[in-house]
Amino acid sequence: MKSGIVRALWLSTVMITTSTVGAIAQEISAGPLNDDEVYQELNLFGEIFDRIREEYVDAPNERELVRAAIQGMLSSLDPHSGYLDPENFADVREDTQGTFGGLGIEVILENEVIKVVSPIDETPAARAGVLAGDLIVELDGEKVLGQSLDQAVEKMRGEIGTDIVLTIIREGVSEPIKITITRDIISFRVVRTSIRENVGVVRLARFTGQAYAGIEDGIRELHEELGDDLKGLILDLRNNPGGLVDQAVYISDAFLARGNILSTRGRTDEENTRYDANPDDLDKLIADIPLIVLVNGGSASASEIVAGALQDQKRATLVGTRSFGKGSVQSIIPLGANGAMRLTTSRYYTPSGRSIQAAGIIPDIEIFQDVPEELQGRDEIIGEAALDGQIGGGTEEEATTGSSVYVPGDPDKDNQLKFAVDLINGLETNEAFPPQSDG
Repeated sequence: MKSGIVRALWLSTVMITTSTVGAIAQEISAGPLNDDEVYQELNLFGEIFDRIREEYVDAPNERELVRAAIQGMLSSLDPHSGYLDPENFADVREDTQGTFGGLGIEVILENEVIKVVSPIDETPAARAGVLAGDLIVELDGEKVLGQSLDQAVEKMRGEIGTDIVLTIIREGVSEPIKITITRDIISFRVVRTSIRENVGVVRLARFTGQAYAGIEDGIRELHEELGDDLKGLILDLRNNPGGLVDQAVYISDAFLARGNILSTRGRTDEENTRYDANPDDLDKLIADIPLIVLVNGGSASASEIVAGALQDQKRATLVGTRSFGKGSVQSIIPLGANGAMRLTTSRYYTPSGRSIQAAGIIPDIEIFQDVPEELQGRDEIIGEAALDGQIGGGTEEEATTGSSVYVPGDPDKDNQLKFAVDLINGLETNEAFPPQSDG
């Protein structure tokens, strides 16, 4: 008897659901909608919203419902568009200023889990052993599956000094790894310099608002310290996840006296822009100094703008492994008291006209690291090509082949850095160095 009642209830539910779907279903057009069709679709949204408000088992939070719908609409476009509530918008502004609270990792949403693009140098996450390519599946025991990227990031932020437990899956490791990290203020130097055998090494960790100023100061300090003994410069962009496009343009301009740096192309005239280099005191100072740029699978977005510009303009030789392949530009559009939206508005192109979306930048000289045995098989990241919903580009090979993100902590064990230094000092030779102008 009970089974019959359950079956009757189930059938009535199915009939109600089917009836409702039949009433509101409309033929989906493959092409763009006209204005009337758009309003019909918005009426559909309104009808569903009203039914939820009136009939859902518990009274819903209408504001959260609307924001969830907005988030779903934006995140369905591509992996990088999304809604930022006021708190998350404030966090983004802190990030670009170079000082913020949290763990210190750059992440993306991939297959409904959080994937680490790269840990930021000298942050709690980096010290705790989080690696590029790690998949975060739980935060404090709560599954990430079903959460938006912004929701997960919000959970990782919190009061300074409090702990969070990340459950991580790593390729090549059979069991999930639990890592406890203490939240801290993430205030880091975006630029660090060092000298190796009279070669200046400039490490840029991220393209924050402080990036260009840090690059300029670092180069001038190296030049003052070594003078005529400065044999060359190495710009290290490995595991740099990007940041502000204008900083990428400024930094490219620091090494170029003329020529194109970057073009962007979108649907509106405002998004079709061209950025060119102009002579200045800094590029005159280092005009005759050889330059090598280091890249790897964690070099993304603004890093790829700089690497692509200097490679195409024959100003630098690129050494390392293929970059991430994020060739789209996101605009942060403020929405007043309601936060902001992050919307992909254009693709960017290197001076030669190539889009690196999902393809990445191929270094002129491919050099691999000696990866420790315990990390072998999980030191690679496929990049943009593997992201669901990416806006197109790349090849099947690039969508299935990873690029290494491993960089040894000891410079003496860093094959890419050592090769670059030896190349500048003439201990290694390669036809790609120095780059030869086509003209």
